[in-house]
Amino acid sequence: MKHVITISREFGSGGREIGSRLAKRLNIPFYDKEIISLASENSNLSEDFIENHDEMIIQSKNKSYTPFSAVYEIPMSDQVFLEQSRIIRKLAAKEPCVIVGRCADRVLEDSINLFIYARMNKRIERLLTMESEMDSEKMESKIREIDRKRKDYYQYYTGSTWGRAQNYDLCLDSGKIGIKATVNIILSYLEALDS
Repeated sequence: MKHVITISREFGSGGREIGSRLAKRLNIPFYDKEIISLASENSNLSEDFIENHDEMIIQSKNKSYTPFSAVYEIPMSDQVFLEQSRIIRKLAAKEPCVIVGRCADRVLEDSINLFIYARMNKRIERLLTMESEMDSEKMESKIREIDRKRKDYYQYYTGSTWGRAQNYDLCLDSGKIGIKATVNIILSYLEALDS
């Protein structure tokens, strides 16, 4: 395996689990939340700080500052994005791996980019097995909010449309075929690329 694989995903579609299983099957490293730890180790930003700004846009409350202002500071969400992007490039340059989220598909130039999605009812059903104390209406609201944040973050930092098929090499509905079959299809796709 010589590819770096990026996975963008709708919340609740199983993208993280798919990425983890895929990395195990390919015997290559898997990175998701691990990027937060690595970014913290290589910067003056704490792990908690990076996690609180992970895949989020936090605009400055004072809009009167400009980049030419004496008091201008790079917004914290931009600092986190830049540090995570640096880590993603470093990981990709070192060896093949699977990277989930953080606009990795746009940060890297020669990666295999996947988008994992599922219908809302399948995502609600999957997440309710993990968070059974929440009802389906609240879960749907949570899913929509997290997806909106991911979409806004992706568009803000890449200028591209999150989830648009043309931005990815392969888009799969994990809700229709399940996690295991989705991983198998990705493996078949990678095998076809390498043949």
